Amino acid sequence: MTRTTPPRPVDIEAAFPALARYRRTATRLHPRQGTAKPEESSVAGPLLWPADEPWPVCTAVHPKGTGHLLSDVRLRRRIQDEARGRDFTEEERRLLDGMTRGTHVPELRDEDPLPMLAVAQLYARDVPDLTGPEGHDLLQVFWCPFEVHGTERTIAVELRWRRSAEVGAVLAPQPEPPVAGREECVPTSCVVHPERVVEHEYLGLLPEELQEEIGEWEEGLLDEEDEDAYDSSSPASYATYEEYEAAMAASRAQEPEEVDYMSDLSIAPGWKAGGFASWHLTDPAPVDCPECGTPMPPLLTVATVECDGASRSWLPVEDRDAADDPRVIDPVGVYLGRGLMRVHTCPADPTHPHRLSFQ
Repeated sequence: MTRTTPPRPVDIEAAFPALARYRRTATRLHPRQGTAKPEESSVAGPLLWPADEPWPVCTAVHPKGTGHLLSDVRLRRRIQDEARGRDFTEEERRLLDGMTRGTHVPELRDEDPLPMLAVAQLYARDVPDLTGPEGHDLLQVFWCPFEVHGTERTIAVELRWRRSAEVGAVLAPQPEPPVAGREECVPTSCVVHPERVVEHEYLGLLPEELQEEIGEWEEGLLDEEDEDAYDSSSPASYATYEEYEAAMAASRAQEPEEVDYMSDLSIAPGWKAGGFASWHLTDPAPVDCPECGTPMPPLLTVATVECDGASRSWLPVEDRDAADDPRVIDPVGVYLGRGLMRVHTCPADPTHPHRLSFQ
């Protein structure tokens, strides 16, 4: 099934033509739980990985035998999905109770190489906003699922670009680490439904004059809503509390949803390639190439939720009837940073070292 982002509630470039200079396309991935093939784009799916090529490993020295078994993480998620809307069976409770945190792989030493976890595979034919080395049409993303790397103690991400036509026999089965530091570092296998959308720069990075104009425009919208909401007629009386609740629900359903630049008109939520970075939890920070100093836009955004309450207008049309289903709102089950992790690459030379940013 395709996924279709509803038209933005306001044509923001018509209201502010200057924003045309601050637009960029992004490809929303719309991951949904399922199993893809190696020849398809996916999140945490099997990769088009050559059978004769070594799988990436983490060689950093850190605790590797303590955490959560990947098999337990996947079994717990499956049980929770199957039990949605009902109580757990005794067998399900027994299985869940048996999943305890501890030293699950005691023979795995801190200095041993650890297979990295396959996180995403994106083909340029599906994701036009990929920017990689010339002639390479496939991006494969890995990480070590332990947040212990570097001075900021995050996961370690590795990118592999390749020419898909040059891959012969595909490696099967494919390696993976037996254990992860946190359950939220383990993505659930998903198929993707790529969709290209238009984004506009984060509000705090626009010229100051334009920021002020947008702020005044938003205040005007709120004033109009307040005027529309005012009712000078006598308040209605209700025979029962149930009647009152029903009347309030009907009133809320008729109220127009608030529209603002940051939530509805600038940066799409969820997993995506390309587009802009949101700095909603911190001040904007420069992300420049460590080799040449070129500003590095996001290549890939890894998000906890597809849409949340503040960005509900971005929920795909096809999912409107399932807006409260966790498999729609949080299909991948990953939580990094405070909800967002971005992988930035150098547009001047994509082979330069990438950088990470978090929100």
